Amino acid sequence: MTSFLDAPSHAGDAAPAEQEFSFDAADFERVRKLIYQRAGISLHDGKRAMVYSRLSRRLRETGHRSFRDYLQWLESAAGPAGDKEWQEFVNCLTTNLTSFFREEHHFHALADVLRGFGNRAPRIWCNAASTGEEPYSIAMVLAEALGDHGARLLATDIDTKVLATAQRGVYPADSRGLSPERLKRHFMRGTGSNAGFIRVKPELARMIDFRPFNLMSTAWSLGEPFDMVFCRNVMIYFDHATQRRVLERIHGVMKPGGLLFVGHSENFTDARDLFLLQGKTIYKRV
Repeated sequence: MTSFLDAPSHAGDAAPAEQEFSFDAADFERVRKLIYQRAGISLHDGKRAMVYSRLSRRLRETGHRSFRDYLQWLESAAGPAGDKEWQEFVNCLTTNLTSFFREEHHFHALADVLRGFGNRAPRIWCNAASTGEEPYSIAMVLAEALGDHGARLLATDIDTKVLATAQRGVYPADSRGLSPERLKRHFMRGTGSNAGFIRVKPELARMIDFRPFNLMSTAWSLGEPFDMVFCRNVMIYFDHATQRRVLERIHGVMKPGGLLFVGHSENFTDARDLFLLQGKTIYKRV
């Protein structure tokens, strides 16, 4: 019998030396164009080996013998089957690097801000949920700061596979970033075949609404304006024009004075008409 009890206290991307599939410079440029159109991701020349490695899996799955044939088939794909393959294409080329309480200063800042909300539940959006560590970290801070006041968090990602992992809420027991106190309060530990894993407790999981979302979409129907948005280590994959477009849309779904949390290597001081720097990688919506 396997169960989870209260807790007590990607494969490499290098291309093979001899390529299995035909993949030339024109194929790479075609991939770059397609992923830019679909997801806003700007791939530089150094990503060619990564593209080959990741998309090779789709060629094997779909039975194509060259990238040229696969891409031609992809561009002509239509209907539900076409939508499914386009999603697989995007899933292959997104990067998902995350951990619990990554860039920890943001969570200290979040806890400080939440003290000013009293019993009011803030609206928060984490728009690069990945495998879930980030939104669950936000939810833990929400639970600790506000208790049971119906706080809800929207967590989205363009990659449907990582979202499925996030919704499952199961992680290695030695996952980085979790204190013994938080392990005990917010997780259950696995037994039997689940030994060595932890699962998010249902009360924490219920705080999060996971759903797929593409930041390149023109339909931003996300409900009431947000008090805070976490968009961390996403913009680094966009060119300047795409960054500006996404910032304008994020601005449009936030409350005046709302806070935008971004990644450590992201800087938007040239968008002062939208956001003003308030602290270390934290911006205030104008």
